[in-house]
Amino acid sequence: MAHTSITKARNLLTPSTSRPSPYAALGAAALAAMAAVLMAGVMVLGPGVRFDETAVFAQP
Repeated sequence: MAHTSITKARNLLTPSTSRPSPYAALGAAALAAMAAVLMAGVMVLGPGVRFDETAVFAQP
């Protein structure tokens, strides 16, 4: 009983020999790039930035 449990645990812990998908790497890179761009935008704008609305003038 204990021997089979140890064998099952070893089989689960050994890395698989399947080839990783290139699309997974591309998705991870895209996610990291998007996060970097968003963080850069937050750093550039900062917490004290205000966007004042421009005055609208009515044309007679």
